[in-house]
Amino acid sequence: MQKFASLIADSLSRPTTKDLAKLAGVSRATVDRVLNGREGVKQRTVDKVNAAIAQLGFERNISAANLAKSRTYRFLFVVPRSGDQFLAEILNHIKEAESAFAAENVWTDIHHIDENDPHGIAAFLATLTPRQIDGVAIMAPQTSQVRDAILRLQQRGVQALAFISNQALDQTDWVGIDNRAAGETAATLIGRFVRAGRGTVLSIAESMQSRDSLERRLGFDDVINNSFPWLTALPSIETYGSVERARQVIGTAVRHNRETVAIYILASEARVPLEILKSVTALQSIVIIAHERTPYTEAALRNGTLDGLITQNPGHLVRSAIRKMRAMADGRKILESQEKIRVEILLKTNL
Repeated sequence: MQKFASLIADSLSRPTTKDLAKLAGVSRATVDRVLNGREGVKQRTVDKVNAAIAQLGFERNISAANLAKSRTYRFLFVVPRSGDQFLAEILNHIKEAESAFAAENVWTDIHHIDENDPHGIAAFLATLTPRQIDGVAIMAPQTSQVRDAILRLQQRGVQALAFISNQALDQTDWVGIDNRAAGETAATLIGRFVRAGRGTVLSIAESMQSRDSLERRLGFDDVINNSFPWLTALPSIETYGSVERARQVIGTAVRHNRETVAIYILASEARVPLEILKSVTALQSIVIIAHERTPYTEAALRNGTLDGLITQNPGHLVRSAIRKMRAMADGRKILESQEKIRVEILLKTNL
């Protein structure tokens, strides 16, 4: 109780705009103009207010200020046009977030892009201005075109961050798991689960242009090569999100690699690769690790088709993206521990 009372007393003793105005010798309206960066205030007056802020240790309550001004945050999620159950989970959480953050005047919308057309993605991002939008979360494979378009967005005053798929930007400007650690985790599980004395490991990705797949593969190779040298990791095969191509390349890879003892599905959507694998080979003796919890992968874990899942919480991803964009729009620092997306391991026993 004493500590609680002390906290209340401390909050009541914090300096206010009235205190700033008194110390600087100006009106509260002038203090408000300085705090909000409005024009029409002489530099000497601005300096007086800033000196008062430093002397009193004033910290502005941005949330209260935004509420008083009825500020609305306009955030856009740019996501692939093609996708399966994991993308559906993400879209559901984006829609839920609009209701969850409604009391904080947060508005969200979704725009679908062709993830295999970096020039088209860049052209769309070039149309966005601060008058339309406050922040953009972009889920797209890493390319120089998309990366540069994000940087230009930020220069125009639109807060932008990479969403799930990293773009080699400042690490504070993206939301997602440590994909290298995720790949290392997958390799560790395969190395521990495989009982054969030797064999090959097949890796399936949608696109190795995707930075998350690339980092997963780098982490995977590092652990397989150093900790389990009796296993040979084959070159990654890419489906590009096409069912027909997936059927062709997966079938060819399985036929030409009869010593396959494990399969690692790097992509976030595992349903199509698993369906094709079941149609071309017996999976009972093959260890399979995939990514993301969906209704399909959960069922595959339960029936023994999958041996393990490396996951990230889709709700946390969306909420973290919104909190980061809002903090960027307000010029505030984020709480790093709150926004860290954990690499989680799911087995049949802990579903």
